[in-house]
Amino acid sequence: NKFMIGLFMAALTIWGIFSIRQLPIDAVPDITNNQVQIITISPTLATQEIEQFITTPVELALQNLQQVEEIRSTSRFGLSTITVVFEEGYDIYLARQLVGERIKAAQEAIPNGLGVPEMTPISTGLGEIYQYILEVKPEYKDQYSIMDLRTMQDWFVRYQLNSVKGVAEVASVGGYVQQYQIDVDPNQLRSYGMPISKVIQAVRKSNNNVGGNVVEQSGQWAVVRGIGLVESVRDVENIVIGSSNGTPVYVKNIAKVKLGDAFRVGALDKNGKEAV
Repeated sequence: NKFMIGLFMAALTIWGIFSIRQLPIDAVPDITNNQVQIITISPTLATQEIEQFITTPVELALQNLQQVEEIRSTSRFGLSTITVVFEEGYDIYLARQLVGERIKAAQEAIPNGLGVPEMTPISTGLGEIYQYILEVKPEYKDQYSIMDLRTMQDWFVRYQLNSVKGVAEVASVGGYVQQYQIDVDPNQLRSYGMPISKVIQAVRKSNNNVGGNVVEQSGQWAVVRGIGLVESVRDVENIVIGSSNGTPVYVKNIAKVKLGDAFRVGALDKNGKEAV
């Protein structure tokens, strides 16, 4: 029956054209399985301590999750990575909610100060959609260092791109991460009879703004505030860490404070020049 065969062929052709137009196309399809990753950063611990104090407690808290195909982990110096693979078709948002509840329980088993487990965004290495580089116009080239560009990326560009619909994460690569570095002189510290922990505690507590409620006078309210956020090297130098014979001891008396960069393990370059 030529008429019926032709009719079916026309219907199949129309259906095929419609399906092709609706088919999502990706240059690099994400074929990663249905997974949730938990990362814990603890820069001071070796591999054995990472496994003992962080990876094991988190893995034990995740053992009785339902519809889980496998749980695998990697413990490295300063880093614990745990991957929970769920069955295909299982709702990823429900999976992340269940994992988040178990992470809260696992935190109680991790000693204080060794790290906080966090879930990675809903994205994998195959989900990268765009790469960009921050560049400076030639006439302003001498005004911005590679550290300045990294600071702009981390505190301005990154947050603006995070608000774009469909973006799960913006990862920064290259440049130097700016730090306030305090190089303590052990001889000066010993002469004042102070431990290094006291310096750390004083700096941590001094970098903070606090509120003191309000003062009412003549029918007007004046807001009382204590301004203590660190904004310069001088602010760090003038932090009081204790006293010696009634004389305050400042950070500048026992250490040198400077702007530096964090230790890095990678770099990025474009046409042979370092970039961000």
